Amino acid sequence: MTKQQIIDEIKSYETIIIHRHVRPDPDALGSQCGLKAMIEYTFPHKKVYVVGEEEPSLRFFAQMDTITDDVYEGALVIVCDTANTERISDKRYTKGDLLIKIDHHPNNEPYGDIVWVDTHASSTSEMIYELFEAGKLNGLQINDSFARFIYGGIVGDTGRFLFPSTTNKTFHYAAELIKFDFNRQELYDGLYKIDLPIARLRGYVLQHFSIDESGACSIRLTEETLAEYGVTSTDTGKLVGTIGDVESVKAWVFFIEEADIIRVRLRSKGPVINALAAKYNGGGHPLASGASVHSWEEADQLTEDLIEICQTYVDA
Repeated sequence: MTKQQIIDEIKSYETIIIHRHVRPDPDALGSQCGLKAMIEYTFPHKKVYVVGEEEPSLRFFAQMDTITDDVYEGALVIVCDTANTERISDKRYTKGDLLIKIDHHPNNEPYGDIVWVDTHASSTSEMIYELFEAGKLNGLQINDSFARFIYGGIVGDTGRFLFPSTTNKTFHYAAELIKFDFNRQELYDGLYKIDLPIARLRGYVLQHFSIDESGACSIRLTEETLAEYGVTSTDTGKLVGTIGDVESVKAWVFFIEEADIIRVRLRSKGPVINALAAKYNGGGHPLASGASVHSWEEADQLTEDLIEICQTYVDA
């Protein structure tokens, strides 16, 4: 019923503005821009915009529109892949006529007039494909552009179909998407290529991470270290999976120091870590979450909490 409500609202509005979260990943951009592609292809007369800050490393994949405040008057606003309002990129999302939330993260903050959250979905991009499935008999259409965005979003959030969130349904949708005409090799190359500074920092991570006997692992990337390697805080997102290849690691945390905060990236092979993230100003999925701390002392406490979680998991 919720999907049909969303489709009905899309049909009824002439101006639609689509948001997503800050520091966008492929799923945020894929779901956002894939939804735009579907709406524009189905309803060529509608005005559809995607907004938010640009992500330089993903500019090959998706680019944003620039609009003025008055465009929001009487518009439908849809926010993709964003669990809480604090993380919505471009705070003008409240200026529209109606607000819809589409997301696959735990619904801890059910903002919006219409809320569609599916925590079983591998990605929000997968949900956008489901929206098409729900409406194709009533006129929704998709094209090559849609397929590229949605496939890229699914690939990004499933770790190239390796994460446990990948299901039979995910593979089925992917199989349908690759029937369209887009360059998969070019897409993979763009999503996963790393430049030399990142490659060298990856070596630093593998040499300097610490691991507890419980299987909890941590690495600190200070502002000084990032500057030494010529890498930005955002760039470190490409390194988070590096430690997961180590056999004895159960869960791991990256601490990335920024000017006024220490960003936290949590990953796990089994122990549930999203409650830990919520304790430290964050949230996310059971095996992949983000948070933030304000001192290295607080980072130490988070690491101790992670060790305790891993110990409990081992003893279970």
